[in-house]
Amino acid sequence: MTDDHTHVQEFFGARAADWDVKFPDDGPAFATGVDALDLRPGDAVLDAGCGTGRALPLLRRAVGPAGTVVGADLTLEMLQAAARAGRDRDAALLQADASRLPLRTASMDAVFASGLIAHLPNPADDLRELARVVRPGGRLALFHPIGRAALAVRQKRRLTPDDLRAEPNLGPLLAASGWRLVSYADEEARFLALAAREG
Repeated sequence: MTDDHTHVQEFFGARAADWDVKFPDDGPAFATGVDALDLRPGDAVLDAGCGTGRALPLLRRAVGPAGTVVGADLTLEMLQAAARAGRDRDAALLQADASRLPLRTASMDAVFASGLIAHLPNPADDLRELARVVRPGGRLALFHPIGRAALAVRQKRRLTPDDLRAEPNLGPLLAASGWRLVSYADEEARFLALAAREG
């Protein structure tokens, strides 16, 4: 794998302006994913690969005005779309690579990551970087608003045994990266793997 993210930036940059319009029915699934993090008022949470920031208002609501919400994305156009939608009022927006986050070690209570894992060039190292910024016992939600099978149909591809999001692959990957898989759901209407930070 390569650390060159140009293709990711080009793909999402070209689609940023109408991303929310293209997927208007994802709100309930996002709410379920955020709720699963069990955030408390005052918590600090990172939305890694936040895209247009659809989760940011939900994360802000969960942590309240005393909490911290950071939305980080590699693609500037996605962050600009988040700001146009007013979601910069709910979070600090950062253009950042998930493999090199400009955040202090153990400064976050949780990470929400929608659709991120499929775009990580070095998944074990990148998940380890997410673990670095989360306190021991903190949580990670790997989320997608539809399940793996439905996503494969949408993308006109077949599910393969080497899919990182398959439970037999994801559990060991997380364990090698400082996380412990706590729960796993791969349903028609959502994918949600919850993990806890070891240590």
